[in-house]
Amino acid sequence: MRTFPEGFLWGGATAANQMEGGWNEGGKGWSVSDCARAKFDVDVKNYEKQNEITSKDIEEALAHPEDMVNYPKRHGNDFYHHYKEDIKLFAEMGFKVFRMSIAWSRIFPNGDDVTPNEEGLQFYDDVFDELKKYNIEPLVTMSHYEPPLNLTLSYDGWYSREVIGFFENYVRTICERYKDKVKYWLTFNEVDSIIRHPYTTGGLIKDRFPNKNFEEVCYQAMHHQFVASALATKICHEIIPGAKVGCMITKLSYYPMTCKPEDILKSQQMMRNIYAYSDTQVFGEYPSYLLSYYKNHDIHIHKEAGDDEIMKKYPVDFVSFSYYMSSCVAEDETGIEKTAGNTVMGLKNPYLPSSEWGWQIDPIGLRISLVELYDRYRKPLFIVENGLGAKDELIDGKVHDEYRIDYYRKHFKCMLDAIIEDGVELMGYTSWACIDLISESTKQMSKRYGFIYVDVDDYGNGTYDRYRKDSFYWYQKVIHHNSLDFE
Repeated sequence: MRTFPEGFLWGGATAANQMEGGWNEGGKGWSVSDCARAKFDVDVKNYEKQNEITSKDIEEALAHPEDMVNYPKRHGNDFYHHYKEDIKLFAEMGFKVFRMSIAWSRIFPNGDDVTPNEEGLQFYDDVFDELKKYNIEPLVTMSHYEPPLNLTLSYDGWYSREVIGFFENYVRTICERYKDKVKYWLTFNEVDSIIRHPYTTGGLIKDRFPNKNFEEVCYQAMHHQFVASALATKICHEIIPGAKVGCMITKLSYYPMTCKPEDILKSQQMMRNIYAYSDTQVFGEYPSYLLSYYKNHDIHIHKEAGDDEIMKKYPVDFVSFSYYMSSCVAEDETGIEKTAGNTVMGLKNPYLPSSEWGWQIDPIGLRISLVELYDRYRKPLFIVENGLGAKDELIDGKVHDEYRIDYYRKHFKCMLDAIIEDGVELMGYTSWACIDLISESTKQMSKRYGFIYVDVDDYGNGTYDRYRKDSFYWYQKVIHHNSLDFE
């Protein structure tokens, strides 16, 4: 019987901005995600248009605080009022760990506040206490697409050096408050995503930088996040002895379309674009190829004295990542069909099936990713996002989602292969998402990922009642047996 390692951390993953709701309750301030509009008139596969945001869009969002239809992240799945019920369901599945994020603007409503919001701190105290009741370890992301909006409007987001200090204050506050309740932490969710969607990750709005190279703006903001991440690791280790702090990247995978050397070189270069961010956080310094890119593209990053030393001294303890799909690349793309992926477009692999949103399903790619990452870093790995977005149908209180079970079965087999046959050290796995919530890429509720169905549609209509899907019971068995061999 093939089993996962003893103590393997099985669970599920979520993000505050996509599920909590209660966006203006308990003293919470505006976050950038509260102003992220669902663009019902834009093709859901057109990520560039979906993620585009202007200062005018922010003004429109602020002018309509009552609008929960066009701004679905304001209601999410209402975890804010359902957390006890939801955590009980997670415990029923047998979760060992629950990945969640703290909404920064729930703790510091404006980001630059001198004192924290006690009501926000108490909410997460209550959540952590509920998790502890069921012996579920929290895995907490400090910043997951929800910088306080005021940091964008008053400081131009992470482009401002001052935001590092505000983040330090926030991190110190939550580490002190929850030092006896949280030992697993992630600093920035998909830190590399600031290049693909700079607003949600870094609070950057392009039209606020009219005379600057916006690519340089994004890389400067990322530098500030790298320094902040290192400082967060330092703070967490000082306050919580034995705490583990990880980085988190988007594990995109690019195969060469053919064995032409030009295609293989293109694939190698694309993969460097992925590894640049984890290389920096694991090794504590910028890789030479990223510095060469800056030089060749006339990108100038301002560092302050001590930045390099801070990054080098406080690298992460483990590497976590999201994995959903793979795609192909070619030097000459003429006549090759393209398809959507995780906020990117890529060339379609003719050997792989696709989800309803065009994401190509590639379980073997997960094994390849695990081997590549472990060989590269020799640090423990943690899969903190992986799952299938689908249009589930609720009939008589049931959802028959064999397609999701099949997806997980194939991915879990490849995880086991990586552990047993390839010697990969894998700490755990949290599915995205364990309960239906608002999709980040399309702002839809109908793109459902969870083992738990939430009765709410794309426009916020519904009872918000929870229902166990067939996959709920299947995952429950996987966790109980710590194996796939029960079938």
